[in-house]
Amino acid sequence: MYKIMRFDKKKHHDSAMAAEGHNVDANLVDMRPNHGHYFVKKTFGKPTYCHHCCDKIWGMLTTGYSCEMCNFICHEKCLRTVVSYCSSVALQLIKNPVAHTWSAPCLIKRRYCCVCRKRTDEAMSVECEVCEYYVHVDCSDLAVSDCKEAATYVANMESANTVQYHHMREGNLPKESKCVVCRKTCFSTECLAGMRCEWCGQTAHAVCYRQMDKECDFGVLRKIMLPPMCLTIPRTELPMEQLLNISSHDQPQSLSSPSKIQVDDVSTSGEDVKERDDFEIIRVFDGNNSYRLQISRNIVVAKHVSVQQVRDAALRRFHINDTPERYYITQVVGEVEEEILEDPVPLRNVKRPEGKRAQIFIRYYDDPDKDEVKVYGGWLRKVPVTFCGISVSKDTIVQDLITEALYHFGLDGAYWNRYNLIEVSLDRGVAERTCNPQENVLQLVRNLRKDSLRRYHVVRFYVQEKEDPHDHAVFVGNLPVSLAQRQYERILLKLLGAKEKPFTAIGPIYFEYGSLIITFNTPKAATAAVQKLQSAIYEDKKLIVLCLPNVQPQMIPKDVEPLLVLVNVKSGGCQGTELIQSFRKLLNPFQVFDVLNGGPLVGLYVFRNIPKYKILACGGDGTIGWVLQCLDIAKQDAACFSPPCGIVPLGTGNDLARVLRWGGGYTGEENPMDILKDVIEADTVKLDRWAVVFHEEERNQPTSSGTQTEMSEQTMNNPEDQTSMIIMNNYFGIGIDADVCLKFHNKRDANPEKFQSRLFNKTQYAKIGLQKMFFERTCKDLWKRIELEVDGRTIELPNIEGIVVLNLLSWGSGANPWGTSKEEGNFSKPTHYDGLLEVVGISDVSRLGLIQSKLAAGIRIAQGGSIRITTHEEWPVQVDGEPHIQPPGTITILKSALKAQMLKKAKKSRRGGTATTICFTQPHPETSDPLSGPLGVPSTLGDPHHGKTTPDNTAADSDEEGDAFL
Repeated sequence: MYKIMRFDKKKHHDSAMAAEGHNVDANLVDMRPNHGHYFVKKTFGKPTYCHHCCDKIWGMLTTGYSCEMCNFICHEKCLRTVVSYCSSVALQLIKNPVAHTWSAPCLIKRRYCCVCRKRTDEAMSVECEVCEYYVHVDCSDLAVSDCKEAATYVANMESANTVQYHHMREGNLPKESKCVVCRKTCFSTECLAGMRCEWCGQTAHAVCYRQMDKECDFGVLRKIMLPPMCLTIPRTELPMEQLLNISSHDQPQSLSSPSKIQVDDVSTSGEDVKERDDFEIIRVFDGNNSYRLQISRNIVVAKHVSVQQVRDAALRRFHINDTPERYYITQVVGEVEEEILEDPVPLRNVKRPEGKRAQIFIRYYDDPDKDEVKVYGGWLRKVPVTFCGISVSKDTIVQDLITEALYHFGLDGAYWNRYNLIEVSLDRGVAERTCNPQENVLQLVRNLRKDSLRRYHVVRFYVQEKEDPHDHAVFVGNLPVSLAQRQYERILLKLLGAKEKPFTAIGPIYFEYGSLIITFNTPKAATAAVQKLQSAIYEDKKLIVLCLPNVQPQMIPKDVEPLLVLVNVKSGGCQGTELIQSFRKLLNPFQVFDVLNGGPLVGLYVFRNIPKYKILACGGDGTIGWVLQCLDIAKQDAACFSPPCGIVPLGTGNDLARVLRWGGGYTGEENPMDILKDVIEADTVKLDRWAVVFHEEERNQPTSSGTQTEMSEQTMNNPEDQTSMIIMNNYFGIGIDADVCLKFHNKRDANPEKFQSRLFNKTQYAKIGLQKMFFERTCKDLWKRIELEVDGRTIELPNIEGIVVLNLLSWGSGANPWGTSKEEGNFSKPTHYDGLLEVVGISDVSRLGLIQSKLAAGIRIAQGGSIRITTHEEWPVQVDGEPHIQPPGTITILKSALKAQMLKKAKKSRRGGTATTICFTQPHPETSDPLSGPLGVPSTLGDPHHGKTTPDNTAADSDEEGDAFL
């Protein structure tokens, strides 16, 4: 027999609240017995672990206790000390609900569902992109909306008076986690157990957490964390995915759909129930709306049970933790009629449609004259209580409710017109609705109960100030480039279908990228504009539209330098996707941006008012160059003129990352936490940047008509139109290496889906190099066909087929064409901040392969501060790995006035003798460097993805994503 255990309310209330952290309040709901659990004594036929103490429940047929609602299992000895809440009440305990951002459904290994506490690899599951919350797809509508509250700024609050509390999450702790209180192991691989703060990462046993300090200091990442207290986000109906700049996934089909409803194991297992004649499966509807949509849940009960037992089973099935006596059961009669179900044997009187299961309603006893409504203070300043209960009558309207609530919160109710009453639904996320001040409250509550009891229990009413401290800025991208401001305004008005400007300001405008910022006065206007622009297409391009958070720099502590993380998610074989998810969980998600969704300008605009911050660019050399280029544009109006930039190398070459000690490539095995620690300890260094000016020869097109002079004037090119400039960070090449690079680019542009890995990219370079070696020597006699000047002096060239101009001593995935021999003649030791460039000659493709294989060096030609190359025919050239065919003319390389500060990884760890330091694995010569094979063709020879950052061009990344962000 199974014994149902219920206990009286004990003195564990305070410890239970502590165990869940300060993101919950145990006073929000009547906890009833045993923290919401409904324990049943059960015999386990296989090894089982206690979710409270994590010890094994020994014996083949030993007994323990299991919660029928959340599957929490424990020893009998642990029963009275359980402090974890049941998932049936957890949703109602959250102070300020924040919606999760779900990933795509998949089988997640080594994790447990936070609702049913079972393994997530047993069924399709999703995880939150921002916090450590995992849930089965079929459990997702019961998920608790308590994601990290990442934007908590309140107007007129001072930084010194603002406290950050821990945000605790149960279970799924990292391996080897130790309790900060008792110093013992607190993680478990066998069950959902232990507590962890989502901000600082501290872990503890559930029973030990109450002894932790209440305040959270963000742990080891404090110096680069963007504090939630300095952020505001728009009050909008837009999903959290868009506010966080996260690519949306298809929402999981969960229990809100009429299919795949599991039975409620009231007395025995589902398999046994189906084979026994004394049990029956009944469909339960919780309201008119669920019946209209035919969304039900099943309960399994014995045929001889009482009405009370049927009622209690239905309440548990819908996770309604309330006084059972307030509810009753009716059966469906006809289309719209209902009949109350009564004892002694109620199931005998239930009508069963032919071929269908019995259908019943669970209803609430409504008082026709009065009711009580909970009103929450939410984000009001200095509210002494989380909520207040207010009695309402037939005549109570929303205006009266706001006035009464303000008095309870210690505010002046006479100013009710400065506030709104917000109806917040926590069902499947967080949805908001502003109530009409003249709306009848009692009727509103009754309608909620009649439509869905489940939804009624997850709906709250918040008092909120009408004045919004948020600056409603919207980013709009993918517009035509280089238009005038009035032209952009006309385009926006046309797309919005408005005659007058709905926005209050436009700007800054990033003309080079066809992007701009528009600002609105109210969240309603901003939301309406975003919803229209999201679906807008202009010149066959879908617009990129983003609502941006607002940073209050005065709330950032003086010793904190927030880290702006910019990730190219398609870099490194899509390794960026995993990396950006890890950074969102470790940091404030509003300081992590996907550059493929709006580019680096989005994050740079958000951080524009912060006086001191750092940047972490995750991608190949092309991504790094893209970030630096956007920084040159955005810093004119920024409080921080030149923030230092660190690198996580996700590309193929990663030469700038190698020079700055960040390694040759991210392998996926590195701990993202250690990467962030290295950023904190990194040194700031300077990087020379160079302007490469291309000037074509002026060409006239002769005519035979009498108006030759007039036609010549019309056909002659403007000298300004013949000149272009690109900023160089790493290197410049002309000749053989640029030719191979150009061939590779053309092949990739023709079939971009094939170029998804570093190894494949390098094999393609090998094939192209072999073709050039044996069949296509198009750069032969280059030394006779161009002219080179260094610092104004003409240089006599040796017999070479290519020239490489170096700013870094890393090229082609770590090779050094300049060589490592001691200084000779007038050459000084090269660095990336000495104001000099190194000119190296490459004799042929085979020499290029030897250089790449680190078996030889190039031919040292010159070293100087300005380079000039004159050509009289077309040549392939590349700047930081971005190739093109350059017409005859001059190519001048001069030191740019644009400066860059970079973060160089510390040589030795300062975190202590046993601390680990990230070591990026170099490619193995036999598996990752096919170009250093028998014929010696270089592996990333001139690869636009291999060795130079292109900050100021729209170059493809030095990794395999290539043109993905153009």
